[in-house]
Amino acid sequence: MSAEERLMRYCRIDTQSDPDNDTQTPSSAKQFDLARVLKGELEELGLSGVELDEHCYVYGYLPSNLDHDTYAVGFIAHMDTAPDFTGTNVSPRIIPEFDGNDIPLNDEITTRMDDFPYMRTLKGKRLMVTDGNTLLGADDKAGITAIMEALSYLKDHPETPHGKICVGFTPDEEIGGGTKFFDVKKFGADFAYTMDGDSVDGICDETFNAAAAVVEFSGFSIHPGASKNKLINAASIAARFQTMLPEYMTPEHTEGKEGFIHLTGMEGNVEKAKLEYILRDHDEQKLEEKKKLLKNCAAYIKTLYGKDTVKITMKDQYRNMKPVVDQFPLVTELAKEALIQCGVQPVSTPIRGGTDGAMLSYMGLPCPNLGTGGGNFHGRYEYCVIDELEKASEVILKITELVSREVKK
Repeated sequence: MSAEERLMRYCRIDTQSDPDNDTQTPSSAKQFDLARVLKGELEELGLSGVELDEHCYVYGYLPSNLDHDTYAVGFIAHMDTAPDFTGTNVSPRIIPEFDGNDIPLNDEITTRMDDFPYMRTLKGKRLMVTDGNTLLGADDKAGITAIMEALSYLKDHPETPHGKICVGFTPDEEIGGGTKFFDVKKFGADFAYTMDGDSVDGICDETFNAAAAVVEFSGFSIHPGASKNKLINAASIAARFQTMLPEYMTPEHTEGKEGFIHLTGMEGNVEKAKLEYILRDHDEQKLEEKKKLLKNCAAYIKTLYGKDTVKITMKDQYRNMKPVVDQFPLVTELAKEALIQCGVQPVSTPIRGGTDGAMLSYMGLPCPNLGTGGGNFHGRYEYCVIDELEKASEVILKITELVSREVKK
């Protein structure tokens, strides 16, 4: 089975997670459909300790064949696809040699290069695309494919030296639950890599710090004809609160390492209203300043309408992995050297988002993120560069080779 065939097979299995189910893991039972397939394939590939647990986490490891002690390296990918767009009845197709022009996905939907100018650089590459009706699922089934292809190679070439290689496939990453029940001890690695990036040259060892905020407004409803100096309109107060936040601090006006405050949901009427936000910044202190800004706006609203008119609730979501990963420079150095030896010039770019690796790093498992060739994630225009997917599998093998030369300290 080729990488292309493997990815196509995985993408056709619907594994969309459910953001409205926050009481169960996995959030959707259909994620088990892929998990069971992967468990069987890991067993066929000769891995030890293969397990699919009740929360839909798949574990397994390939024992070391070395005569010296070295680090155990792990590779992780998530099985679920994003809830942003349907993952039901995915029907991928291959463009054998992309000509750099617009890609008709069906009679009505076209991937236009003016909308995605980066794709022009992919001219001459072999692409997998959607039929325009679903997402593809390369996020993160390309990561799963790269890992499985590397394991398949090692099975066919048992003479290849390697230390212990740990593999983990997780559910619910797209809704922030990928590490909720991840068992670092059972996984058994000293450090790991999430195979969950886009371009294969990318090494990401820095993420946002992340928090969420819910701001609730309480009003006082009375007939508008008799409301002077009495009515308090919660919906109007919510609108005023939103306009107090700086326009330049929204995602559509930020880039690089600039953080943001993003309004993700709103609802309300005269009596009750609610605004939902996510806050992001690579700098932890700047994230705290954004939290303080929201609190100050809420405090000001109270001075205008009364202390019971607004309540703000905040929750930290994940933290920037860089302070942890920087304590173990070997992890990033090995990935960079592997890319170079595979003929790829590494590019280190801070993620304007998060990965399972951010949480895992703070759980004691340093875990940068590597690319697998996908792009335009979470929608109908998603694609995967098959050439880069195959290269990602080579990078995994090269990392295991480099690790095998290290003596564990």
